[in-house]
Amino acid sequence: MHLKKLLFAAVSAGAIMLVNPSFAATELTVQRFFGACDADFGTNTDVTKAVGECGIITSLINKFNADNPDIHVSVTTVEWPGYDQLTAQFASGDAPDIVTIHESVLSDYQSKGLLMPLDAVLKSVGVTPDAFTDAARNGATKDGKIYGLPIDSWTMLYHINMDLFKQADLVNPDGTPILPKSVDELLAQAEQFKQKTGKPYFVQNLANETALFTRNLYTYLFQQGSDFFADPKHVKLNTPEAKKVVEMYKTIFAKDYTTKDLDYGGAINAFLAGEGGVQLNGTWVVGDYNAQSETNGTALNKGGYAVYPYPQLFDGAHAQYADGHTWAVSAKEDRTAEQTAAIGKFLKFFVDNDFDWSRTGHLPAVKSIIASDQFKALPHRDTISAVADLGRSLPSEVQRQFAIQDIIGEELAAATSGQKDTDAALADAETRINELLANL
Repeated sequence: MHLKKLLFAAVSAGAIMLVNPSFAATELTVQRFFGACDADFGTNTDVTKAVGECGIITSLINKFNADNPDIHVSVTTVEWPGYDQLTAQFASGDAPDIVTIHESVLSDYQSKGLLMPLDAVLKSVGVTPDAFTDAARNGATKDGKIYGLPIDSWTMLYHINMDLFKQADLVNPDGTPILPKSVDELLAQAEQFKQKTGKPYFVQNLANETALFTRNLYTYLFQQGSDFFADPKHVKLNTPEAKKVVEMYKTIFAKDYTTKDLDYGGAINAFLAGEGGVQLNGTWVVGDYNAQSETNGTALNKGGYAVYPYPQLFDGAHAQYADGHTWAVSAKEDRTAEQTAAIGKFLKFFVDNDFDWSRTGHLPAVKSIIASDQFKALPHRDTISAVADLGRSLPSEVQRQFAIQDIIGEELAAATSGQKDTDAALADAETRINELLANL
């Protein structure tokens, strides 16, 4: 009889929870990019079994929901980067609670009062700014406050097919690739590679592309010490330093040292098929490419896969362009204390699980993770961890960085392919950007 009473009490309590709002789970809306992969990871909560950006982020959020039955996170996945949709959502008053935003884009929304500063929320769950790497913390800090929980730092890398580098005699005695130390060395090695392998040195996605051109330009401007955004509202691109970068890539294009007609997906497939020596791509593919290198019969398995930061081609500071992903929180007057507390739990969860996110190839935002033996034991981290020191972003005050990226990419694409004179392309890029910034 006693057992029946207990069962009845349990059922009654469950019924009360269903009808009594005070027992309902706190609802949060999360919007993210990183792709859709529900077929593979839609119900997975074992993050160790997840691979790639999409698989890991999906599994992490699944695990958060499973570990926190008092909170329910509803996820909307948007096509990268999703900012047009986000801007429209803010305009209509229907922004998600938590959203993925690049560090380079935070100012666009923070400057308009659309994002909530996170210092107090993070402090409430025991997370202080000194937990993050300098690069991550600086990228997420605007006007002295943290406006996005940094989850990584990312950059572009040299992804190398070592079988083709061996064929081209571009391997050191210790088995590491020989990388150029100047523009002249790069062009000489590209010619040598082409002659010995019959293939282009670079695999680049130059079709329908703007980001790659811009990131390359930023990196090699930093390496020349060019302070091209000394004034956050006025860029200087029509300069000797910028011209050197464009002329280098024009030569690479004209001499067929690169693939030419590939979009992003096509460039990945070409590199994985062994159709070139170096693919210029980001940290986010390291995990997938390493998996390919461990799969019998693949081009990367044949002779090995290596990955390095961009080589230092100029005499200035050792640097390259870097950015980062964050979780930002929309500013809402009607958000409840329970929802704010739930947001704190969500952000803390991603701090605690930053190692799993770093398996994508992105560098951890949390200092204790990047210094850990667990992270150092991951493949290729000995070569790419230098980005934590090399990485540089544009000044945080520079707004509309994705729009600027498109302008630079359009002009440099025309110059690189010879459709436009270099000086004219740089002058037009400078004028277009400054007009954009003047009308904010």
